[in-house]
Amino acid sequence: MAVPSPSGASALDALARDLSRAPPAPAAGPPAHWNPPSCGDVDMRIRADGTWTYLDSPIRRPALVRLFSSVMRREGDDYVLVTPVEKLRIAVDDAPFAGVELRATGHGEAQALDLRTQVDDWIALGPGRPLRFARGPSDGLKPYALVRPGLEALLARPLLYELAALAQARDGATGVFSRGAFFPMEPE
Repeated sequence: MAVPSPSGASALDALARDLSRAPPAPAAGPPAHWNPPSCGDVDMRIRADGTWTYLDSPIRRPALVRLFSSVMRREGDDYVLVTPVEKLRIAVDDAPFAGVELRATGHGEAQALDLRTQVDDWIALGPGRPLRFARGPSDGLKPYALVRPGLEALLARPLLYELAALAQARDGATGVFSRGAFFPMEPE
C-alpha cells in the first residue's frame, strides 16, 4: 500500500503521531526484529546538507526530525523509517546525517574525536565508528563518519578543514587518529 501524499502539516503530524505510539527506538536505531511490511514511499527527503523535507518543504521542528532519524535504517540501497507495524521508504541525496561539530581531545595516537550530527547525536569516532574519505567535486575530499550500521554522516566542509589541521603522517599516509585508529585522508 503506497502512502498517500496528503497536504501539509496534517499528514506530517499524523506520521509523527504514528511513530510516537511505537515503542521508543534506542539511539542505535530501530530494533532488528522490527520487520513490518513495506507501506511504500513517503514524500520525505534528506538533502545533501542534512535538511529533512516533506513535500519539498523543510521540516522546521527539530524534535520531529530527531524522532524520524531515530527510526531510520538502511535496507540495501533504500533508506526507510521503521516502526513495529510499518516501513516507509524515504529519499536521501547523499548521507542521512550531517556532521556539524567536531570535538578533539588529546594528541597523536591518544587523540579522541567526537562528532555531533544535525540531530544532536554525539558519535565517538574510532575503531567501531570509522571515518572515511570519498572523492568530492573537483577532486576534493568528502569526509563521512559511521553513525549507525549502514547510516553515515557527511561532515560539513569546515570540519574537513579542522581534520586537516589535526592531520599527521603515518607510514607514508596523512590522516587523523581517534581512539587508537588511524584514518587516512585519501579517497577510497
